[in-house]
Amino acid sequence: MDTILEKDRNNIILESISDEDRFLEKLSHYLPAQMPLKDFVHHNTLHAYQHKKFFEATQQACETFGYTTTLSIEEFRKLFAEKRIREDILEHVIIKLQGEEKLVFWKDRLLHGQFDKPTEKKIGKLRNLWREAYQIDLNGLVRPSLFRIINAYFDQGVSISHLPAWEHGILASLAEIEKNSFISLFKRKRAKKLLINGVANNSLNITDLLKILLGDLDIEKNPHLYAQYLYDQQFMHSGWSGMVAVLEHNPHGLLDERKAKLKDLVILELLLEIDALDAELGKNWLPLPQKINVPYLAPIHETPDMSKDYFEAVRIWQNAFEWTYYDSVLAGIQFCDAEKKLYEKSTEKKDFQAMFCIDDREGSFRRHLEKLHPNCETFGVPGFFGVPFWYKPLNGKSYMKLCPVPINPKHLIKEIASQKHTHKKEILFSENSHHLFRGFLFTIGLGFWAIIRLIKTMFRPSLSSATVCSLNHTHHSAKLTVENQNSEEMENGYQIGFKITEMAVLVENLLRNIGFLDNYADLVYVVAHGATSVNNPHYAAYDCGACSGRPGSVNARVFCSMANNTSVRKILEEKGIVIPETTQFIPAIHDTTRDEVVFYDTDFIFERNKAPHQKIQNIFKQAGDENAKERARRFDTINIKQKARKIHKEVKKRAISIYEPRPELNHATDALCIVGRRKLSHDLFLDRRSFLNSYDYSTDLEGTYLFNVLSACTPVCVGINLEYYFSRVDNHYLGVGTKLPLNVMGLIGVANGIDGDLKTGLPLQMVEVHDPVRLMMIVEQKPEIVLKTIQKNPALYEWYNNEWANLACFDPYTHQFYIFRNGEFNLYKPIQQSVPHISGFKNLIETHHDNIQVSIID
Repeated sequence: MDTILEKDRNNIILESISDEDRFLEKLSHYLPAQMPLKDFVHHNTLHAYQHKKFFEATQQACETFGYTTTLSIEEFRKLFAEKRIREDILEHVIIKLQGEEKLVFWKDRLLHGQFDKPTEKKIGKLRNLWREAYQIDLNGLVRPSLFRIINAYFDQGVSISHLPAWEHGILASLAEIEKNSFISLFKRKRAKKLLINGVANNSLNITDLLKILLGDLDIEKNPHLYAQYLYDQQFMHSGWSGMVAVLEHNPHGLLDERKAKLKDLVILELLLEIDALDAELGKNWLPLPQKINVPYLAPIHETPDMSKDYFEAVRIWQNAFEWTYYDSVLAGIQFCDAEKKLYEKSTEKKDFQAMFCIDDREGSFRRHLEKLHPNCETFGVPGFFGVPFWYKPLNGKSYMKLCPVPINPKHLIKEIASQKHTHKKEILFSENSHHLFRGFLFTIGLGFWAIIRLIKTMFRPSLSSATVCSLNHTHHSAKLTVENQNSEEMENGYQIGFKITEMAVLVENLLRNIGFLDNYADLVYVVAHGATSVNNPHYAAYDCGACSGRPGSVNARVFCSMANNTSVRKILEEKGIVIPETTQFIPAIHDTTRDEVVFYDTDFIFERNKAPHQKIQNIFKQAGDENAKERARRFDTINIKQKARKIHKEVKKRAISIYEPRPELNHATDALCIVGRRKLSHDLFLDRRSFLNSYDYSTDLEGTYLFNVLSACTPVCVGINLEYYFSRVDNHYLGVGTKLPLNVMGLIGVANGIDGDLKTGLPLQMVEVHDPVRLMMIVEQKPEIVLKTIQKNPALYEWYNNEWANLACFDPYTHQFYIFRNGEFNLYKPIQQSVPHISGFKNLIETHHDNIQVSIID
């Protein structure tokens, strides 16, 4: 036995309880890792394979689970015919991957050859044999009961009360029901007895139940039998299984916490299977291998054969598709560098400066702002602005994490009411409806009014207290407990507010990371972002990923309070960062769906800054109009040739329309992240496809701050990109499908219809215009410094070395590009020899619905 385990470490054989725990830990790694809807944050869908090279990982996921992991050969050929894959780039990729001697052969095969796409997958092979052995549909017999039980146990507010003994876990809860109910969840006695006795004696284990279904494990003949069965079982409903596995390690993911264990879910399903077989076949049915010949099962995760023609073909096509875009971007940057003298540093004082989130949706807003007022300066920073904390809103019963998911904050910011601050309440959402008699009267009394209001909302959409709106995340007149003056001021182990020394460190880190160390304007705006959403369960995906799927308005207010603090500025001055007394940091939030900007804490603006602030507000408003028009070119229901202000009104109405499935396309078409000075991309039209993270190589000669920047933006930007990528290429298995028939299950996730598995990933309406390409990260720094930087962190290095994202650096001293491959940077000269110029921007927007090529803005 030890010899087998030693040879087969990746495929643990179940033989004891200790092995069960190890096995389930491994299995859970391959399940979807999506948090509940309130904490929906983008991530790499195939995170379990991240230790492998991208194309090896996608091939293995395809052969194991049946996922589609690239576009089809036919789709690639269509892109080639449309010239969205350039012929010179295709030839370049073939030579790079296959050698020049095979260019003609592979080009002909790619354009005209036949390829057999693998259709057989490993998952399901064993469990599907029940149908062949006994002519029964085990999934159909078990899943309806299983899903209802899980949904009822984890429910977050749809039902009025909990299941009994819920605090002890789902098995204990069901055992309590079985002992005290006249009606059983089971159809026969055996499973019921196993459950009650097993919970009472703490003797339930997976191996014993598998022996009933499959008999004793024949290690020599089929050592992977038990493992295969459990993979088959759990990946028939990977959404619910993945959610339970996630909640087991992240119990705070539920506001009303439950005891979640994947092991309990597996045991419950095995009991339901035994009961279903007893009910259908009687007591004397035989275990599956004794009824039918089970063929030898290869290890679930064996290394794939990388020589298969189909996967080699899609690897070439995918690289050609990506490099058609990448090459145009690199060429554009190099042409801008030659024409605009990017390295002349301006010392002219700006009228105002603004820090935005690195979010790709903010790039176009920044561009319009800079166009409307050339003497302004904008920066891109992660949207939590470097201040991690928990947030407790006024009258809130729980905390919200307002920082990236991996960070565990130690501080708490509380919202304190002001005289003007009151939260509106929605009368239709009342606890009175939970009672029998009061609920009846309540429904009769207000039901008619609810119908009238629904009809009114359909024809005249308007904001209401029930609308998920980023502008309501914090009230502009509410106070926040930013400064901690007493180290003993704690709540549930969290320090309330920050000490002055802590504030100074956080402000310094952010300013140094983006190279914003001097030449401060009198007004510096810190602009967070969020979104408005109606009838959209994936609303958290529209807000700020760096704030755990929530608006960043509180973060902006907290950072500005710190940066405006005179004691903080004194400490910064001692460290060489001198912020003039006339400079004020003003918090704001940009609603990316409505294209509105709201400013906070304006009562504290100096008298001398009030008039300039009023003018700047109007500039932000005009930028919102122009940005709304640029976005609207992709919306089929809006006449794009109208004036920007009129289009903006329609965009705002669209954002709160209950019948609109596409209020905002969010990160659709993202493909790029530029880490460098704004000058590098200032004159390039990138069509809202790029994340923009400010960084100044001249203030970071050793790459110290580059490490902070890449460690923060890489998992966020690449995670967003990969979730869009996989949801686009396989919207059925790796996405949600169309959002129209989705139902929210227990306020946790969504299912297609009224009774099904949780769907993970993104809806079709969010990805249908997305080009599935991996992210290209472009860093403005010397290649040796970039290499040294990513090597400091194994997790960071893995993203690029395994090609889940592409990495390029633009050497500011030689003005040359270098591409990272196989552990080193190599010189790259763009193939594209010219870059188009844009002069009639208005005409361009009004005549193009799809992606616009990279161009230089005159």
